Amino acid sequence: MAPQRNTGAGAEAELPEYAGHYRLESCLGSGGMGVVHLARSTSGMKVAVKVVHAEFARDPEFRGRFRQEVGAARRVSGAFTAPVVDADPEAERPWMATLFIPGSTLSDHVKRNGPMGPDQLRRLMAGLAEALRDIHRVGVVHRDLKPSNVLLAEDGPKVIDFGISRPKDSELRTETGKLIGTPPFMAPEQFRRPREVGPAADIFALGSVMVHAATGRGPFDSDSPYVVAYQVVHDEPDLTGVPENLASLVRRCLAKEPEDRPTPDELMRELRSVAASYDTQVFIPGQRTVDALEPELEPVSESPAEEEPEPRPRRRLRRPAVLTAGALGLAAIVALASVRLMDTPSSASKGASASPAASARFGPWEATPAPESKEGTPQCSYGAGKLLCARSGLVFALDPSDGHLLWRHAVTEAGGGRPVLSGGLVQPALGLSRRLEALDPASGRTRWRQDVPLSSGLEYAAGALLLTGADGTVTGVDSASGATKWSHRIPGHKVPYFVSFPGDPLAYATSATGDGKSTRVSAVDPDTGDVRWDAQLKGSLKPVGTAGGAVFFVSVDAVYEDAKAVVRYTPDNGVSRRVALPVPLEQAHGTVRGNLVYLMGSGGSLVAVDMAAREQRWRLETAVTRGSAPVADGRHVYVTAPDGRLLAVDARDGKLVGQTRPRFAENSDQVVGSVPTPVVAGGHVYAGAPDGTVFAVSGSDPSAW
Repeated sequence: MAPQRNTGAGAEAELPEYAGHYRLESCLGSGGMGVVHLARSTSGMKVAVKVVHAEFARDPEFRGRFRQEVGAARRVSGAFTAPVVDADPEAERPWMATLFIPGSTLSDHVKRNGPMGPDQLRRLMAGLAEALRDIHRVGVVHRDLKPSNVLLAEDGPKVIDFGISRPKDSELRTETGKLIGTPPFMAPEQFRRPREVGPAADIFALGSVMVHAATGRGPFDSDSPYVVAYQVVHDEPDLTGVPENLASLVRRCLAKEPEDRPTPDELMRELRSVAASYDTQVFIPGQRTVDALEPELEPVSESPAEEEPEPRPRRRLRRPAVLTAGALGLAAIVALASVRLMDTPSSASKGASASPAASARFGPWEATPAPESKEGTPQCSYGAGKLLCARSGLVFALDPSDGHLLWRHAVTEAGGGRPVLSGGLVQPALGLSRRLEALDPASGRTRWRQDVPLSSGLEYAAGALLLTGADGTVTGVDSASGATKWSHRIPGHKVPYFVSFPGDPLAYATSATGDGKSTRVSAVDPDTGDVRWDAQLKGSLKPVGTAGGAVFFVSVDAVYEDAKAVVRYTPDNGVSRRVALPVPLEQAHGTVRGNLVYLMGSGGSLVAVDMAAREQRWRLETAVTRGSAPVADGRHVYVTAPDGRLLAVDARDGKLVGQTRPRFAENSDQVVGSVPTPVVAGGHVYAGAPDGTVFAVSGSDPSAW
């Protein structure tokens, strides 16, 4: 059978025919990060195989999230889940095979048949309680229990999709790369105290799932997820329509405080006495057809280098929302007006069609360069004296002094990243069409274009584009002309992952060992492809910047990708210095300025690590979940939030000194998953927001924002 074409979001033109020795027969569902197939083993056994999209398979962060999902799913395999049959998270296209279970999801069942009857509800609640008991017994917290993650099988409900689960005994028990979910099914502590999320959060979700099964809506319902978040934290649940003999138990599950909720064992005991007519017959749903399983993922031969000693928001939601806990937590705080959000002065027109403001002095401005585009947050960089931005298939240039539109250019498909200036030309991010296009920075006209293979990865570095093929071959392309300079493999790297940094003439390829014990780092000259230096360093490392001839890394947990330490490696003498973080940071992004490394964790922690003093200088809990990577100008550290705010933090002591107002998208039931990094240039700070605006403020006095 030919491989099945996938027309879902993020689809490749042609999907693989096999994953391991499992033949892929049909597509069951597609998500942002992968595709789930119905497949058969050599013996004919039916399995469901999740395969990561090729474009994400090259990203170590997504590989890490997938390894985490596989580990959690294996840990909980049993009677109440879809058992893991096989997996290869290290494959070129990582995949996981679970036993195929016929049956619809609870979400689809309620859509087709309406709310469940009392007997079905009791059986469902008992089955989910049993499932959570088994999941919690092996030390896992699911953290995303919702109707679409409950499969109604012939022998009872099955809990699926462990993409964002974590061990309950981990040092940080909240987000991975993305803490996502539908707000009515998230517990209050996921908004108020994200570091205290434990098994009781799954019990709260069970209560919300039961309200949905009984009524077709959630216990907290609104068109706005921010209102839902506020209701979850502060309001009583709406249990209208829940059978009387179950309502009190469901209400206990929805208690605001985790300690006031029953355990799975307590639930099962009480359910046995709910009614004398209680029976244990399982719920037998209609035969499953093609259900989306909502896949959600989220990535040598030298002696180790010498290392220094370590120091020691009630209407029904129109569609599920993808949200970050910190953003929603702050939204609830905003609703209470307990935090003052300062407005950005608007001294320039908000429309790109307005005439340019002729002013010799910089003033804060806000512009909407692509008002017809309704999706995506503008992503910007600075180059050729212009602000270079991209949004929804458009690349445009703005005057950084007043924000007026200089030019714009439609591209075949936006690649989701900011354009950069390389080789004197504007290089838009590579989209799924795989077409490279270089633009004149003065006019926006195309200077050259070419198509690249579907499987290529790309990095811009010092006037060259580095294209990495699926076989590991790297091709250097001249950014100015599009001409190929060189093409070969990088020794010691099967499929290298490149990063580069402004002002650094080299690109860095990293490959960590499967056990995470060491990482091979190769510094490559983008112009020739020559390896300038090569080192085998301790731990699973991710480069975050360079300064003073040294390369800085975060050392991460091999399974969960939590940052545990900062490492500085100096190639001239082969010495590495490692500074441990007192508390690990989940999915940290970083920047380097001198000997200071600033890290922003997905849970909202912003830290400064002084590599010279060998200590963490300060730590600030911003409550911004899934914030941008930080940038620093010496006086301040800047990050953007998913709601469009720009925050400034004093680089010396980690105090919040200013923030702009939120700028929500028109359809605010979703929060952006990728938050653009702010741009610092000429003493000013520029940022894109979910409402489509690009805005600028002065970096000299953030308290006046």
